Amino acid sequence: MKKKVLSILSLSIAFWMNAQEKDSLNQKKIEEVVITGQYMQRSINKSIYKVEVIDAEQIKNMAATNVADVLNQSLNIQITPDTRSGNSTANMMGLDGSYVKILIDNIPVVGDTGLGSNIDLTKLSLNNIERIEIVKGSMGVEYGNGALAGVINIITKKGSSKKISVRASSQEETVRNNYDIKKKGNGRHIQNVNLDYNIDNNWFANINFNHNQFMGYEGDKKGYKYFETDLKRGYEWNPKDQYDASALIRYTKNKTSFYYKLSYLKEKFNFYNPEVNIDPLNDGNGGALYRGYDREYNTSRWIHQFNIQTNLGHIQYMGDFSYQNQDRKFYDYNYDIPNRSVLDKEEERSYYKTNVFYSRGMFSNFLDSKTFDFQLGYELDYTDGYASLIAGKFFQKAINRTLFTYSNFISGEWNISDKFSVRPGARLSVSEKFNNQFNYSLSARYKTSENSNLRLVAGTANRFPTYEELYTFFVNLNHDIQGNPDLTPEKGFSTGAFWDQSFVTGNDWKIAYSVSGLYLDVRDKIEMMLIKEPSTYQFRNMDKYRNMLFSANVDFKKDQFGLSLRSALGGTSVSMNSMNHTSPTDYQFQFQAGAAANYKLRNPGTAFALYYKYTGPGRLYVFENEQNGFKLGRTDGFHMMDFIVSQPFWKDHLELSAGVKNIFDVTSINSTAMKADAHATTAPTGIVNLYYGRSYFARLTFQF
Repeated sequence: MKKKVLSILSLSIAFWMNAQEKDSLNQKKIEEVVITGQYMQRSINKSIYKVEVIDAEQIKNMAATNVADVLNQSLNIQITPDTRSGNSTANMMGLDGSYVKILIDNIPVVGDTGLGSNIDLTKLSLNNIERIEIVKGSMGVEYGNGALAGVINIITKKGSSKKISVRASSQEETVRNNYDIKKKGNGRHIQNVNLDYNIDNNWFANINFNHNQFMGYEGDKKGYKYFETDLKRGYEWNPKDQYDASALIRYTKNKTSFYYKLSYLKEKFNFYNPEVNIDPLNDGNGGALYRGYDREYNTSRWIHQFNIQTNLGHIQYMGDFSYQNQDRKFYDYNYDIPNRSVLDKEEERSYYKTNVFYSRGMFSNFLDSKTFDFQLGYELDYTDGYASLIAGKFFQKAINRTLFTYSNFISGEWNISDKFSVRPGARLSVSEKFNNQFNYSLSARYKTSENSNLRLVAGTANRFPTYEELYTFFVNLNHDIQGNPDLTPEKGFSTGAFWDQSFVTGNDWKIAYSVSGLYLDVRDKIEMMLIKEPSTYQFRNMDKYRNMLFSANVDFKKDQFGLSLRSALGGTSVSMNSMNHTSPTDYQFQFQAGAAANYKLRNPGTAFALYYKYTGPGRLYVFENEQNGFKLGRTDGFHMMDFIVSQPFWKDHLELSAGVKNIFDVTSINSTAMKADAHATTAPTGIVNLYYGRSYFARLTFQF
């Protein structure tokens, strides 16, 4: 019932508000700009870094439901879902979410294990996103801890060309072959509302609301109502229900602008235990109580964000201030399966809680010169929080941590000529827990022609150890798994070359192509290793990791037609150690390819969009046991394809979109390259869950 009410409310508000101008997304684009790694917002062609941009129009055409869905279409980024926890993180250049910094408007997002890393991308909705910017490689000077593999910066909308603008939509999706709009039915149900209001020439306000309800996917399971004892109860993909909302107020006058933004997220995630307990009633009739010992997870997250940009004389200042809080709670309960009622439940407890105060400030344009200038900046992160037993097998009930990190960074930009510019940079980070960290960078851009650029980039970054790596202490008769408080931060170095060219042919074809090469080296990589037979494991700084990435892209565009072709070849070399063995260090390569095609009919305005991505087989050395050492494991390749059709009505105020996602019905792939658990005696062989299969959707959008 709640879903239906929200859908009706969304559509009602859209009909009620009506303005005359078209939304800013339909306005003619002037020039694409980026902010990631820049002193101030600037043209993407003049950016010193190679920045990949996914704009609002592309996001809309994808009919994605969250940031994870969008990034799944990008090469060299693999979204890794955890069907048990419901989280999905970004894997970049072969490294997991701990090495990828996730930002919203240049500010790291709070997560379970810290700030900006291992962020669940399904918790980031697309309701008010202007674009997503991606920079691959170590970005430690600009973004500090955790930016070893790259940075993903989500830029939200903060303005509108209209006095009042309202967008509202309702989207319904199947989950493979399951769909039911009823309250306890199947499928995915999404509603959102966004309101922009230009109060006057200086003040702008925005509010938005989003609801994303995923009813779960049973797969080979039988659902939560099933009560046989064959471990078939529950779901392969557990249900999840999300609400998020935000409000923004912005002021702009002359050379000063500031905004305050408040965001809130609430998520409920259900885990249904596959084990069914049978308790005899001893009623003389053979009666029994069939119950499941289930768990409900509840997450709440608050983000307060304040940004100011102004001039202090001719010096430009941009400051970000943020207070963020995330609390993940759970409670266990006994569920009477046949009668569908809760018998009793335990008290709700927090198991991950993080409070963060964060600030980042940058001063630039000291010399007020177009030839040479420099930037001074600071960043501070005060994190207070804890992780309890179920989060990482800790000995104590909760591991409390207060960590303060302060950094200063400096960079200079020298425009040697109209064609050639360089930017060196350095950062010093001081932490109360770890030794001082020093990072550096050197970037250069050479304008080879009017529409061509060559970029050379080198930089370093570090990653501080996590709760689990520092404090795990799980010891019993069968296990001995220990954290290591003496771990040192990991250190990463990357260097890359990027060349792009664009031109217009005589018959008005716009063609752009690019080639690039990127190398990443991570030292003192933290892994869990056997330190004493038969089963004593500890986290240590032992391994080395190297990755090479070569890519080539080409884009074609003419009138209403666009085609993008992508290709990439990545190679990974890992040096791993056990008590008696060292892994081979030869590179293992993986090929990826992708395509995106868009076409729009002029008169009816019908738009067609096709997205394709191929991920080739991957190989990785994994530890088998102390007798056999390391073996080469393999993960199967797979194909992904989405097709979407959109049709506007009523002078573009109304749009109906429909399509099919995951046309090839990918669910899971076979893998013998999965890391073993500490107590495993052989290298694991199994499957990797990627998606829940083919789905169909329909979306109705109102825009005024």
